[in-house]
Formats: sequence, structure tokens, C-alpha cells
Amino acid sequence: MAERRDAVPKLFVLDTNVILHDSSCLTQFEENDIALPITVLEELDQFKKGSGDIHFHAREFLRSLDELTGDVMCAEGASIGPSLGNIRVLLGEPMNPRLKELLISDSPDHRILNAALSLQASEPHRQVVLISKDSNLRLKAKAFEMPAQDYHTDKVASVDSLYSGTRTVCNLPGALIDRFYETPGEVDLADIPELSNPISNENFVLKNGSKSALVRRPGLSPFLTRIPKPSAYGITARNAEQAFALSALLDDSIKLVTITGKAGSGKTILALAAGLECRKEYRQILLSRPTVPLSNRDLGFLPGDISAKLDPYMQPLFDNLSVIRQENGGGDSGDKIQELLERQKLEITPLAYIRGRSLQRVFFIVDEAQNLTPHEIKTIITRSGEGTKIILTGDIRQIDHPYLDSRSNGLTYLINRMIDQPIYAHISLQKSERSELAELASDLL
Repeated sequence: MAERRDAVPKLFVLDTNVILHDSSCLTQFEENDIALPITVLEELDQFKKGSGDIHFHAREFLRSLDELTGDVMCAEGASIGPSLGNIRVLLGEPMNPRLKELLISDSPDHRILNAALSLQASEPHRQVVLISKDSNLRLKAKAFEMPAQDYHTDKVASVDSLYSGTRTVCNLPGALIDRFYETPGEVDLADIPELSNPISNENFVLKNGSKSALVRRPGLSPFLTRIPKPSAYGITARNAEQAFALSALLDDSIKLVTITGKAGSGKTILALAAGLECRKEYRQILLSRPTVPLSNRDLGFLPGDISAKLDPYMQPLFDNLSVIRQENGGGDSGDKIQELLERQKLEITPLAYIRGRSLQRVFFIVDEAQNLTPHEIKTIITRSGEGTKIILTGDIRQIDHPYLDSRSNGLTYLINRMIDQPIYAHISLQKSERSELAELASDLL
């Protein structure tokens, strides 16, 4: 009697982008076996040198694989570890005739797909699955009846259920809301049974008819505290979510803040204004964003030296600084911003240049953080020194990275993992405040 396919470990064929996304991926497949097409090793060789995150992953993976395989790798492969499967390298196989006929061009993706198809044919008693972050390669594999999946170990279950940082509670007693406007402006959680399971630094809009109060649970406090609508460096909160965001940004006890929202919701300008407002408490205000081009015209295409090449990517940060200048009517406030830039107390730099820097007493704003991988997010946060505050802003539904989506990007991953930490706060901004036209376009287009 033939052995059932579901009774034996699966065999996963890895694409190069999985390794460049997570160098520890070998330990994520439980008791199942892993196969690496020789093409993957050839591609990894192209990424060994460099200071980027993908170069780190390439080096780390190759070192780990070298240690696992010892002096010689047998046909069955090498053991990955206790309760884990084996890993083997697939040498070049003749091109599948149907693949060769339909996909004329020779490319690394097609060679990886060919290796998976060859493995599927040679081991019919096992389920062979191609794992790739490239949706196009997954579609090609499925067309050839090859099971293909995304690498989703670090994906959240659903974006719609992602923690928003804010809840609205209606029909509360009017007398209860009045208590928040009396000294000291706080109410014991035990006095609000309608509020279920509040977590650290969660925000609430409490309502009773025309009465309302904006409140937050500070850290693990047994109280809810009222939040007045704050302002920072001439920028005033225009809605409840912006008030919550600005309050968290100005709170020194909160060391990590994430702010998400659609275009024009005020993510970046609130973070910049807060940094300028509390600039004396920090050694430096550092503004950064990943340099992800919106087309195939990357940094090398742009004319000029490295500074000129990077200016287009950093321009949105300068634009927000200009808005803050205008809100302050220019004059002394505008001069102070220029002085901070000249003295490098306020610095705008690509994220790639942050690696290796010491972040001591820095107000560090990372814009467009949805284009970072979970590992890149971890690398940034673990560099924070004493007195540093990190703010990450982004729109998790607007991803420019080819191998990330709304469920697998680093910002979503961070929000999902940091919930209920006393030094962390998250706010999702719901309304665009840029203009009526921007709001309309964001909702309808």
C-alpha cells in the first residue's frame, strides 16, 4: 500500500527573497524538509557584500547553512535541528519541456520553478510546496499545478482586526464624564464597568449625548486620565485621534509611538511638531525614511552626487517642515528650524545611513515605516539608547516594497507585537486633514 502524502513531512522549496526577508527562516518550517535550488545560492552570492538589511540576511543565512552542512552534504541533506527537518541543495536539472515551451526567457525565477517541478516529479509521495515572497512567481507555479505559498510567519491574521489604539464608549452617565473635568482629571477604572479590558496607553472617547471626554490609560495605571487637546510648535490637534497622537508624542514616559493613517491625516507633521516642541530634552531630532523608489528609476538613475540623489526621497520631510514654518508665521520659529538644521540638531537622512549610529537622547522619527521589513524595524528599535524616543509613521495600506503587503510589513508586525507594553502607544488616524479634495480622493479612488 502506497504511503499517504499527508503522512510524511512536506518538502518546501525556498525562493531567494524568503531568505533576504528572514535569514532565520530555516527554523520556521517545523518537522518539514527544505530544498534550496542552486540558483538561490548563486543569487545570494550577489548580496554578500553591502551594508543593507538584505546583505545582512544573505551573509547570516550562508554562515548558518555552512555550519549546518559540515564538510559534505549527503543526498538526504543535513539536519536543521532537533524536531526540525533536513535541508538539501538542488543541483541543476534539465528544463521542464512544458516550462521551456511556455516561458521562453531564462531567468532565476524560472530556474527555481523548474527545480521545484523536478522535485515534485521525482518525489510523488510527498507534497512539494514553493515558498516565495514574489506573487508573480507564485502565480506561475500555480499555473503549472505546483502548490505555492507566501512566507507568512511574521504576518498578522487580519489588518481589519489590527489594534487601532482608540475606542469610543457611548451612553455613559453624564456625572461620570463631568468627573474628568474636575481636579485631578482622572477616574478609577473600577468606576467604569462599561469599559472592558483597557490596555496600556489605550485611548478612549467617552460620550453621553452632547458631553464627551478624551481620556487615556497611562501605562498600567488603575486610572483613566483626561487628555486636553494639545498643541506643539504651532500645530494644534484637529480631531480626537490627533489629540491622542500628540499627547503620546509629548509624553516622555512613552518611548515608542506608532502612528498610522491615510494620506493627509497628519502623521508626519504631528511627529515633527512634537519633536520641535520638546527639542531641548533631546540631543538631536533625527528624521528618516526608507528610500523606496516608485518606479524602476532608482538612485543610480538620478543625476548628481549622493546628496542630490537622495533629495527627492527626503523632500516630503522638508515639505512638512515648511508647513510648520507657515503655521508659525515664519519669523523667529522659521529661523530656529533653519538654525537647528545648520547645527545638525535637526537632521534629515535616509534610513540606510542610520546603521551603525549611536542613538542616545534622540527624538527619532521614521516616516513611511510600512515599507520596512519586520527585521528592519527590529534593527532600528534595538539601536535606541538611553533617553531616546522612536516614532514610526506610515500607511499600512500603501506599500511600495515589492515583497511586503499590509499584513507582512514591519509596521503592522510591530503594532501587533507591542500591544499592552507600558512604554508603547499606537494611534490610528482616521480622517484626512490635508484638504477636502485629498479626503475625497483617499476615500473614493
